[in-house]
Parts: sequence; C-alpha cells; structure tokens
Amino acid sequence: MRTARSSGRGVRRWRGHASAAEGSLFARAAPGEPRGEAAFGSTWEGVGAKYLEARALLRREEEEEATGEEERVMASTGISPESNCRDGSGCLESPLEHPLFQRREKTVFTTAMALVSADSRIAELLTELHQLIKQTQEERSRSEHNLINIQKTHERMQTENKISPYYRTKLRGLYTTAKADAEAECNILRRALDKIAEIKTLLEERRIAAKIAGLYNDSEPPRKTMRRGVLMTLLQQSAMTLPLWIGKPGDKPPPLCGAIPASGDYVAKPGDKVAARVKAVDGDEQWILAEVVSYSHATNKYEVDDIDEEGKERHTLSRRRIIPLPQWKANPETDPEALFQKDQLVLALYPQTTCFYRALIHTPPQRPQEDYSVLFEDTSYADGYSPPLNVAQRYVVACKEPKKK
Repeated sequence: MRTARSSGRGVRRWRGHASAAEGSLFARAAPGEPRGEAAFGSTWEGVGAKYLEARALLRREEEEEATGEEERVMASTGISPESNCRDGSGCLESPLEHPLFQRREKTVFTTAMALVSADSRIAELLTELHQLIKQTQEERSRSEHNLINIQKTHERMQTENKISPYYRTKLRGLYTTAKADAEAECNILRRALDKIAEIKTLLEERRIAAKIAGLYNDSEPPRKTMRRGVLMTLLQQSAMTLPLWIGKPGDKPPPLCGAIPASGDYVAKPGDKVAARVKAVDGDEQWILAEVVSYSHATNKYEVDDIDEEGKERHTLSRRRIIPLPQWKANPETDPEALFQKDQLVLALYPQTTCFYRALIHTPPQRPQEDYSVLFEDTSYADGYSPPLNVAQRYVVACKEPKKK
C-alpha cells in the first residue's frame, strides 16, 4: 500500500488556500451584511470548491513525495517497474512492497542489530582491557620493592668484595621472587593482548558486515568516496598496528608470522588482505593488494576486490594466484628465523602504490618496529635494482618465481 508522509510545505500551502478562501468569503460580504457563519451558508459552494482544491493540492504533494521515496528505493535496490509485478498476480502498488526490498530491509535491520551487539561487546572488552592495564601497573609497583632489594644486595657484595653463603642464599630467594613477579605480569599482559586481538577481530567483522549491508559511518566511508591519500594512510596504519608475535619460551612462530608462509590447506577469510595476481588493462599480469570477498570450496577459487579505488574491480582467482599477507610481525630479537634474509627474493609493496613488485632483501629488520630495506628490480638503473627502500613486514611476501639472471 502506498504510504505518504505529511509535507510541511504542503500543509503551509493548504493553509494559504484556506485563508484565501476565507478572505474571499468576507470580501464578498458588503458593509452591514452578515459575516462569518451567516455569510458562510450563502457562499458555501465557493468555499467548498476552494477547500477541495486545497485538499487536492496537498494530496498531490504527498503523493509526489512518496513517489520520490519509491524512486530512491528502486535506484538503491535495482527494482524496476517491470520487476514490480508478481507472477500472474498483478502489480504491487509500491516498490516498497517488493520482496527484494523487504529482504534488503530485513538484512539491513539484522545487520544493524548485529552491529549494536558488536559495539556493546567492544565496549565490554575495552573496560576489561582498562582493568588489565591497571593490574599490570599494580603488579609492576608491587614487584619494584624486590628489584630494589636485589640491586642493594649486589651493591653490598661489591663493597665487601666477597660472595658469602648468606648473600648467595638471599639472592637466590630474591631472584626466585622476581621471576614469579615477572611471570605474573607477563600473564596479565598476554591477557591484555588477547583482548586487543578480540577487539580488532570484532572491528573487522563489523566493517565487513556494514560493507555488505551498505551501512557506513563518517570514519569509514565507502571506498568510492575515499581519496588516494586516505587509502595510503590506512595502509600505513594497518602495517604499524600489525601485532607482534610474542610466544612463550620454547614456542615456534606460527604460519603467517613474518616470512613463514600459510599452511597448504589454509583458506583466507573474508576481509583478509592478500597479494593477488591479476591481468592488467594492457594484458600484462601484476600482483596487486586485494581484499578477500569469499572463497568457493567447490571451485577452489577466491573472489577478491582490488583495494585501490581507481581499479575498483572484483576478480575470481585460483588459490595459486593468491598469497595471504602476514598476520603477525616477527620479532628479530627472539625469532630471527621468521624473517626474510639478505639477498632473498620477495614480492614487496612499492611505497605509495598498491602493487607488489619483485625485490631483493637488502637488510632485514633489526628491531620489532623496523621495516625491511629492499632493492626493487628496476631496469632504469645500471645494476638492475633501485636504491634501498623501506617496506613494512605486513607487505613483504615470498616470491616463488626464479631470480632473474
């Protein structure tokens, strides 16, 4: 059924017509003749006509506004007037009643409720994270006294220039306590890191759900409105906030940590960033930064979106044309084996672009927050390689192609 909202503009126009009708009524009453109700009866036909004219004008404006709403619905959902008829049962009065629109409205409503639930959970996690940070500080303050005792004991030993059984026993007890304190603080920090990881996962799931439903906010506009400079900033932030792998003593870095590739049966999830090999406009193939949309187990193929708005294309690609990006940074100080080594051939994201190119590792990171220094293949230079350029761990993956001669 067609629905129409009241139009303030239409109401004002109706009141204007009514006032005009009333004015014409009193204008026709000569001095000394009855006015108001007495005169109203004698000119009923004229006033009635004006009233009906005003009501008709208001109805037309309301219908025009409702029609405009329907046109916006058809434009956003793809419902055409031809599709507005059910099989053999006649046409719907409004596209708002079309099953496609109803399904879309239900999807939007369901997604909106899921987003509210995600926001609520994120708020809870942030509160828990704040408490864990406070506990960390409290634990650190509590263990400070023991560390001071260790320092003072060493100073006394240096003054006396000997290690007596008393000091040996005392230091053993102090170090045992310090180790237990450090483990307690470490456990709290691990719990805090788990909370942060869960928050990031919820935020990513929230972004994907909003993208599917066509819901956006000011901080995350749709890609079609994103300027290139904004995209480059987001890519840099993604690299900076990539979590550092911190394992327990004896733990080995997992797949997708630094240079460690994904397992053979790994399937990237929707929203994951990957390097994808696609055909360019000129027919040549290139590796681009892309986002996974879906994966079909029946065909063993991915659907991915070009991360660059200028491309704005969706590609269907086999698994061998997809390389998942690292999900953790490797710590050079504790897990150097999880990093690419000097002169190793890689694919690296060229700075300020969204394309991966072949490069040689010039210098691997020496500290957790440092980037790789790489030499991109470039025939414009005498030795065939560019000067060293920095690329974050997030955007460096293995290259299976042979090294050029």
